[in-house]
Amino acid sequence: MMANVLVVDDDADVAALVQAVLTSEGHTVAVAGDGARALAEAATLRPDVVVLDWMMPGMTGLDVCRALRADDAYDATRILMLTARSAPSDIETARAAGADDYVVKPFAPRELRRRVSSLIA
Repeated sequence: MMANVLVVDDDADVAALVQAVLTSEGHTVAVAGDGARALAEAATLRPDVVVLDWMMPGMTGLDVCRALRADDAYDATRILMLTARSAPSDIETARAAGADDYVVKPFAPRELRRRVSSLIA
């Protein structure tokens, strides 16, 4: 099943890699480099999945996650946190904010594909 995916990461190289991995699977992928842009893009795109970095300047990924979860328009949108934060408490915090899944950087492209596929199945 193909999905509209919004990748949010302030590291352009990571965002490009995620975009390439998911585009190769047939997904339509848009990229935002910060939280404010992510919310603007989400309003336009209505993505099926948001792949969201936690650690960004200004508005963090957790802030974006909470904002999306506070808006009923994104009830069906799945959120996958993709971050270098790997402590169990970080995973709990992300899930409490509304993340549906969590992948730690560096990531294996195969694992990212699998996780996104499971979110849209």
